This record gives sequence, structure tokens and C-alpha cells, in this order.
Amino acid sequence: MLKTFSYSSLGELELQQLLTRNTDPSNAIQESVLSILDDVQTNGDAALKGYAERFDGIRLESLCLTAHEIASLASTIGREQQRALEIAFANIHRFHETQLRKERPVETMPGVKCWREPRPIEKVGLYIPGGSAVLPSTLLMLGVPARIAGCKEIVVCSPPQAGGGINGYVAYCLQLLRIDNVYLVGGAQAIAAMAYGTKTVPKVDKIFGPGNQYVTKAKSLVQSLAQVSIDMPAGPSEVLVIADHTANPEYVAADLLAQAEHGADSQALLVSTDPRLIDEVQLALSAQLAKLPRAAVATKALANSYAILCNTLDEAIAFSNRYAPEHLIVETDEWEPLLRKISNAGSVFVGHLTPESAGDYASGTNHTLPTSGFARSYSGVSVDSFVKKITFQHITAEGLRHIGPTVEILAELEGLQAHKNAVSVRLD
Repeated sequence: MLKTFSYSSLGELELQQLLTRNTDPSNAIQESVLSILDDVQTNGDAALKGYAERFDGIRLESLCLTAHEIASLASTIGREQQRALEIAFANIHRFHETQLRKERPVETMPGVKCWREPRPIEKVGLYIPGGSAVLPSTLLMLGVPARIAGCKEIVVCSPPQAGGGINGYVAYCLQLLRIDNVYLVGGAQAIAAMAYGTKTVPKVDKIFGPGNQYVTKAKSLVQSLAQVSIDMPAGPSEVLVIADHTANPEYVAADLLAQAEHGADSQALLVSTDPRLIDEVQLALSAQLAKLPRAAVATKALANSYAILCNTLDEAIAFSNRYAPEHLIVETDEWEPLLRKISNAGSVFVGHLTPESAGDYASGTNHTLPTSGFARSYSGVSVDSFVKKITFQHITAEGLRHIGPTVEILAELEGLQAHKNAVSVRLD
């Protein structure tokens, strides 16, 4: 089921091919997304309604659901499901609220004081996927840190469901977050709507949220075309499991399938030092796959996945660091010595009893993470993602006497006389 490669026998070219995912070599996705962006910018709400009919099969009278409509949809879910969402909300809030910290001022020299203060990004847009799987957990992962940061306006877009509404679980999360409106827009067109603004959908300052390759491409394009920032490239989901002879093959197979069922373009990798474990995982995959409602989706994802046999756990870590997975699971007895060697990963799950799905829903950490190797340079979403930090400084007369001559010299050597004069007139 999983193609197996030996790490030590891989050439650099073959290794690079294995590390590359979600590419668009013919620019077909980019061309399609550019067309959508232009259409939404030009035709606004009319374009959005057209895409809802074309892609979602729904003719919408209105693109927005109000607080009353959201409350009605939220009331359709059971108390057990409400309680689960409330626990997830509380754990996510508890983890993220510690991230908003005030920094102490620093006196870089006598009389020269510098400091930073956080300010919330005023208008943020949250994209909540809703294609083959509805993801209320993503709304919590984005909405909770946005609330903690103090963002003044939170715009939520999610594809319309059958009947022109939204999923009741998403509606209940909107209530938990005290968000009174949701816009029935999905895909690249949702990114376009939040980037440019339409009569109905407000323009935002920063866009958050995962999605398929079209959503990810739209996010990357609007940064330059609409001067709106994004959280990170967060496309099709992926997991890499490092496992040795101490791992339970049933657990490993379950973790791989948990990622594979996200979508046909997801990727699930097993990196192991034990060839027998790889064989046992293959058998467990077949058995567990047969029982999954989303078996067809997971099967397509597994066809794009593989196993790597390594000689040592250090080799396994080396491969993982090059792959830079969105999710990294370390299923070994002796996992602690390995942690300091991990340099590239979105979120790490260690030990035999720490499934990635716990982080997806309720442990408290954020599940909006960089994919496609961007974990080499991006972090996952946090409260920091929803604030910008402004620097301040204050110089006293004593401070100016200390720092003034240095500034004068540096300005003069760069040939910027007015810079020097701004200090000199004060010293004089």
C-alpha cells in the first residue's frame, strides 16, 4: 500500500523528488485562481453568488448569515457535541492566553529607553474550509487567538452547505467566539472577497486559514496583488511518523489514516528503523482502511504517500528535518533525546499515546500549521499572528549627550547630512 524506499540508497535527485509536494508545474492552478481573483475584484457579490452556484450547487439569495440565523443553526446540535466544543474552546484559550505578554523596556544606554508594545490587527479574515469535511475546530483555532489579541473585526468565510446555511457545529463555535455574522463563500473566491472586499464581505488586513491548493495559491497571490498579508502557506495536510521497533503498528496505521482522510492531496509518511514494523503497519492500514467512511479519499492520499526505511533514528530525524512536516509524530520509547534534534516541524507529538488528532481538536495547541516544507521558516498560528508589535523610544538630555555623537558620525559616513543635523541642532 505504501511504497517503501531505503534512505541510505536514495540519491539526491530521488530524495528531492520525494520531498517535493503540491507543485503546480504547468501553472494551471495559478491561472485559474488569477481568473477568480479578477472576477471577484470586478464583479463583487455577483461573482461570489455565481461561484456558489457553480462549485457548491446552491443559488444564494444572501451571502451573509445573521446572529439570529446562526443561533437557529447552533440549536440543532446535541448537548454532548456542545460540551465537546466547549472543552476544546477552553483548552485552546488556556494555551493561547499565555502568549500575550508585555515586554519590559530596555535602557540601551543611560537616558536611552526602547520598548515594544503589541497592537491587535484591526480587521482579520478567517477562512474555514467546508468541502468534503466541515471543520469547526479550525474556527476555534483561529477565532480564539484573534479574540485574545483583541482584533476589532473578525470576518469569517465558509462554503455554504446544503440548504444555503452552515454546519450547526460551526454555528455553535461562532456563538462561543461571539461572532455575529458569517459569509457563505468558499475556495479561492473567499480569499479574493476578503482581500478586495465586496458590497457584502468586508476587506480585511490579514487572512488566516488552511485550504486546498487553490486556496493556498490565492493567499500567496493576494499578498502582492491586494497588499493584504496572510498567516502562512497552509495547504493540503500532511503527517510524518517516526517509529522504531517499540511502536505499535495499529497506532501508527491509525495516525497515518487520520491524516490521509483529510483529502486526496494529503500525504502520510512513515519513517522507521524497523522493516518488520513497516510490514505490520501495511497490514494494519488495509484492515483499518476497510472500515473508514472516507476510505476512498484516504486511499487516494496513501497512493501519494510512502515509507522510508532508515538505519538509525538520527537518519530518520535527518530526513524529517529535510521534509519539514506540518505534523511530526515520534512513536518511540526513548523520544526525549530526539527532541533537541528536531529543527523543522509545524507541531510535534511525542510518545505512543499522543495522537495528532488530539492537537487537531482539543489539547490546546493550534492546528493551523505550515505545510509543503514551509515549516523550515514559518511557525503555526498563535496570538502573535494576530498582533503587530510597535517599537517606541524616549531619549532624555543625558541620553542625547551619550548617543548623539555616535549618530552624528554614522550619519556623516553615510553622507546623510540632514540626519546628522537632526541630532546636532538638539545638542547645540
